[in-house]
Amino acid sequence: MRTWQVERRKRTRHLIELGGLVVKSGVADLTGDDRTMIYGALLWVADKLRSDQAEHALALWTAKGKQAFAMERTAYASTISQETPQDRA
Repeated sequence: MRTWQVERRKRTRHLIELGGLVVKSGVADLTGDDRTMIYGALLWVADKLRSDQAEHALALWTAKGKQAFAMERTAYASTISQETPQDRA
């Protein structure tokens, strides 16, 4: 595969993963999939990160994201442990 194809695939995967976070967070559903509103919210976040409140916002959002990922892992592990061997087959 050519270098540009590999880079294009990497970029596409990256964009899909970022879009997945928008869906996973519930933002897409809460906004009725309104892309203008979602884009506006992301611009607001970017402005916040350019402000004197950036450090506080980063710490707060990082902690919230870690907590959400941890809760998701716990829920997933709980679901897996409740499955019977027949469920896994």
